[in-house]
Amino acid sequence: MIKNVFNFYYDGFRSMVVGRTLWKIILIKLFIMFAILKLFFFPDFLATNFDTDAERADHVLNNLTQPASSTQ
Repeated sequence: MIKNVFNFYYDGFRSMVVGRTLWKIILIKLFIMFAILKLFFFPDFLATNFDTDAERADHVLNNLTQPASSTQ
């Protein structure tokens, strides 16, 4: 059964023409989103603001376990 599923997708991707171009565009966009944007817009907050792993863990634990603030 696994071999049949693999062959189904393998044959489908092999015969694509427009799909290959679309997959290339998707992969380029994913690379831009995860590699380039992460470097410039999402700094490592925990590494820059805390010195030890224990401090980082405490900060994360406190933020995850805080009750939600009411906005009323």
